Amino acid sequence: MHTKDQLADALMQLGLMDMSLQARGGYYHDFLSPLDLPEMQLCEDLATAAMRQSNPRRDEIMALRQRVINGDFDASEEESDAWAQSEEGQATFRMLHPKGKS
Repeated sequence: MHTKDQLADALMQLGLMDMSLQARGGYYHDFLSPLDLPEMQLCEDLATAAMRQSNPRRDEIMALRQRVINGDFDASEEESDAWAQSEEGQATFRMLHPKGKS
């Protein structure tokens, strides 16, 4: 299962439906997100959501936030390889290592 979907499922289990839909669309994913730092945004969004919830949901949301910090939902090696082969990935590599430059 794609890590974006694993995250979406975890968010759904906590009743964070809007965030779950965003996650399923790749908004918080390392390579699919339009954000420069999607995990930072996810941590901020989870902290905000936790402050709106009453216990014990707050603790569950903060536990999920800690899992994000620990890297539990980071892109897998397969997802990384797929991005590296994508047009965006190849363009990034060309930008980092232009021909004729060392």
